[in-house]
Amino acid sequence: MTSFVTSADGTPIAYTKIGGGPAVIVIDGAMCHRAFGPSGGVAEQLADQYAVYTVYTYDRRGRGESGDDAATTPEREIEDIAALIQEAGGSAALVGFSSGGALALLAAAADVGVTKLACYEVPYITQDWHREAGLKYTADLHQALDEGRLGDMPALFMALVGMPPEQIEGMRRSPAWPMFEAVAKTLTYDNAVLDYKNGGAVPADLCASITVPVLAMDGGASPDLLREPAALIAEACPRGERRTLPDQTHEVDAKVLGPVLAEFFA
Repeated sequence: MTSFVTSADGTPIAYTKIGGGPAVIVIDGAMCHRAFGPSGGVAEQLADQYAVYTVYTYDRRGRGESGDDAATTPEREIEDIAALIQEAGGSAALVGFSSGGALALLAAAADVGVTKLACYEVPYITQDWHREAGLKYTADLHQALDEGRLGDMPALFMALVGMPPEQIEGMRRSPAWPMFEAVAKTLTYDNAVLDYKNGGAVPADLCASITVPVLAMDGGASPDLLREPAALIAEACPRGERRTLPDQTHEVDAKVLGPVLAEFFA
């Protein structure tokens, strides 16, 4: 059942709550929301298999049933999480996937009631060639938005993450493409929380300010550019630790991730 909480700027944020116990909020990455992404599977694992958590999944602003604002910034998205934490009783653990992990780190540093934080493969930039690609992607993404070419924005994102051109063209012709186009503008929100316009490096100073336990995870079968940030995050956070999940990729299996999160949050 969908419920709504009102963020500080008046934007309605849609969420679902399942289970019972300490609160855990799951934050999706680019183009994902409750109806499409990893959050649902992880929520079911924590709430059903480990029936001691109240798990909140939500639609980040501009996606699914949540509202949006023309001046959305990372600060507004932090306010959305703060509103959910207040709804949960004033404190909550966070789980962030991909760029959602970067948002979780920002929220933890903002001191909005985060008790623990787990993130999986936050795509910060650690390699020079990737930095150049990220800067070009940022410029192309905003140009497409300014020119109203929303359909090109998901294609740019897919190219950035390594999808072959012929596969992207196939996706454009698929019934799923309108769903991607509907949330295309929010790719600029993910770009902002990762700070790609300034190079997208792991924010060591921000991580150093986070006082709660942080678990930075990566998949053993993922490429180095997705695995390297986990080590840097864990090193920069005063109470950070890294864990590599064998045989996992960026599309992590919720049944593998669930026990790891349950152990960390216990």
